[in-house]
Amino acid sequence: MEYIYAAMLLHRAGKPIDEENLTRVLHAAGVNVDPIKVKALVAALSEINIDEAIKSAPTFMPMMAPPAAAPAAQPAAAMEEKAKKEEERKKEEEEKKEEEALEGLAALFG
Repeated sequence: MEYIYAAMLLHRAGKPIDEENLTRVLHAAGVNVDPIKVKALVAALSEINIDEAIKSAPTFMPMMAPPAAAPAAQPAAAMEEKAKKEEERKKEEEEKKEEEALEGLAALFG
């Protein structure tokens, strides 16, 4: 994979992707260079238009994905109805807690 990254770096910098440049980049990155792999990659890339390959490649990089879109705004009536339901639910929970507390208190006095 390092070989591909080195080739992409050279391409991005506008430098020719040849054996010498690729070897230099890999050495600078601290990679033990295999001359056979370098030769094979240079030969393979000589037949490819890298810009076209990049444009046509599907993007599977989750780190580069755009942030999720915000949910569509709800109409005001729907939001009011949702708020009312939430308020009713909270009231019911409070009433239930009060009843349970009174039952517990009644159990103390028998």
